Amino acid sequence: MLAALAGLGAGPAAAQTETIVVTGSVAERLAFDAPYAIGVVGAEDLRQAGPMINLSEALSRVPGLVVANRSNFAQDLQISSRGFGARAGFGVRGLRLLADGIPASGPDGQGQVSHIDLAGAERIEVLRGPFSALYGNSSGGVISVLSAPVRRAEAEAGLDLGTYGLRQLRAAVQAPLAGGWEIRASGSAMDWEGFRPHSEAERRLGNLRVGWRGESDTVIASASHYEQPADDPLGLKREQFDEDPRQTAPEAQTYDTRKRSRQDQLGVNWRHRFADGALREFEASAYAGRRSVTQWLAIAKGTQDNPRHGGGVADFDRDYRGTQAQWRWAWEALDLMAGASLEDQRDDRRGYENYVLDADGNPVYGRIGTQRRDEIDRARTRDVFTQAEWRFAPRWAASAGLRAGRVTLSADDRYLANGDDSGDLSFGYANPVIGLRWQAMPGLNLHASAARGFEAPTLGELAYRADGASGFNEALQPQKSRQLEVGAKWRAGETLDLDVALFETLVDDEIGIASNAGGRASYQNVGRTLRRGAELAAAWRPAPAWRTRWALTLLDARYRDDFRACSGIPCPAPDVTVPAGNRIAGTQRASAFAEAAWRSAAAGEWGVEWRAAGRTAANDRNTDFAGAYALAALRWSHTLAVGEGRRLELLLRVDNLFDRDYAGSLIVNDANGRFFETGAPRSALLALRWVGAL
Repeated sequence: MLAALAGLGAGPAAAQTETIVVTGSVAERLAFDAPYAIGVVGAEDLRQAGPMINLSEALSRVPGLVVANRSNFAQDLQISSRGFGARAGFGVRGLRLLADGIPASGPDGQGQVSHIDLAGAERIEVLRGPFSALYGNSSGGVISVLSAPVRRAEAEAGLDLGTYGLRQLRAAVQAPLAGGWEIRASGSAMDWEGFRPHSEAERRLGNLRVGWRGESDTVIASASHYEQPADDPLGLKREQFDEDPRQTAPEAQTYDTRKRSRQDQLGVNWRHRFADGALREFEASAYAGRRSVTQWLAIAKGTQDNPRHGGGVADFDRDYRGTQAQWRWAWEALDLMAGASLEDQRDDRRGYENYVLDADGNPVYGRIGTQRRDEIDRARTRDVFTQAEWRFAPRWAASAGLRAGRVTLSADDRYLANGDDSGDLSFGYANPVIGLRWQAMPGLNLHASAARGFEAPTLGELAYRADGASGFNEALQPQKSRQLEVGAKWRAGETLDLDVALFETLVDDEIGIASNAGGRASYQNVGRTLRRGAELAAAWRPAPAWRTRWALTLLDARYRDDFRACSGIPCPAPDVTVPAGNRIAGTQRASAFAEAAWRSAAAGEWGVEWRAAGRTAANDRNTDFAGAYALAALRWSHTLAVGEGRRLELLLRVDNLFDRDYAGSLIVNDANGRFFETGAPRSALLALRWVGAL
């Protein structure tokens, strides 16, 4: 649920009903009082939006954010905020991802969200705009998932059944224990056959959380496990998509494209509250984990036979860890926070041929063959940060902060038969941010903010030089941004809420594709870009049983400089000019969400949803676009008492009600022209969740 939609009323009423957020603030604040655009999706909306597998189910409610479900579990979600992250062909770039304060983004700026347990979340906070710069490298926006605290002893069991073979089982148990202890354990198992051939997937999640709460201290320790094997149907070329958008690229079955991923993670957080003095709180956290991925790609033997090729199977083990400490002081009109963080990532990255030869010397694809790549990649960040909030007049408040740090990226190539791609780079940054809030009248807040942002190239973008020679891409520089935002938040009693934000972002040294041939993608700085837009979030409750919500995003994201790109596929070297004024690949001019719901104690809640997106540029040259689309959904949910302290939650959804054909996401600038990933056809979901007190 949007932050704008979460609270009703102003003054004392707002204090009781407005959502409290922590992302972007020194301490907990009402979303209404935050001097920046922030959206919140609550637990109820998460449960009603679908089977709680993907963030894309619920985050379309947040303006400024695009979360495209690729309907392909072998690729992570495609997420962008105000155009940041739109260039990502895989993984999530340009945004900071957090789960209970633990980064799901690596220090090189690339992240994944597939391991996050949405069923255990209390809310998701989405920070857009200048204040996201306070989260360091690659913070074009921040998505923070926060778990529900243990409030009572209860058990939960869930079953999801859907079209295209969707089956999911869930179980969870939680309880407060003697001596201030608490525990929550959960697990889920998902299977999906998919609506395209060769798109089957499984997912297994397990989470354990143990906490202790004393008079002045709170300690929370968590452990999680994730496994997901998935087939990859690949994207479709324009002619394939026009012929039959629900087909699978022939290469997917020829090369048996697929991905297997696994992640294990441990984390601990300690918070100490001081009883006296200005120093109010100290907090420290640490985490460590390993993520292992093996992916079979659609690359022919002839291409892999090139001595410089790295093979058709990408295989890596990533060890990561980090720690952060921060202090908070509070005086009558001033809050101050300061801290430091360290993050490290080590990738043992290997490449193999994706075939073996049979007795007749013919390639059998989908097998792990001869090794063609062996290197150690490292990423490290060291940051210090501070932020202050000063209420210098009864109706005025100012916020300011600074995050400064250094990111170091390196590769140690140990397979030299195809050239030495070793190298290292180090970048320093200092991101200042300032914001101002004015209460123009009761129920109306105006705000303005400005910041400087920084996004380093990822390890994958530095892997190969743009000129095709061996070596680390040392010519690639980080992109830097200057962000401005003005906005208003209006609460008209308990009936109407309205949030509006206008923004402009200028980026220097935007990172884009330079070449993509022979399995070696290289990147370049393409000059300046400009992003301008407007965001609207609104809620209207005409009667106690009725509610409506709207979200609208307008975005104009364009290149300001000419640069060289490739005209054909494959792309050996840039040979055409992309003119200034072209739209940034992966962005659309408009997107929208609307919902109307009616609730009755006897009949449950009935809702209709509508979401739409404009045409999306598939490549930098703007020679192809995914078409605009609009989708409708119906849902019904009800909670039944099935005994003392027990309830049964029912959910029935039908998505893509009119069975529209559309491209749900794009593989931007794909080397083979397979840009289009088909969105899900009409699909139904029946979800049953039993909750009982222990």
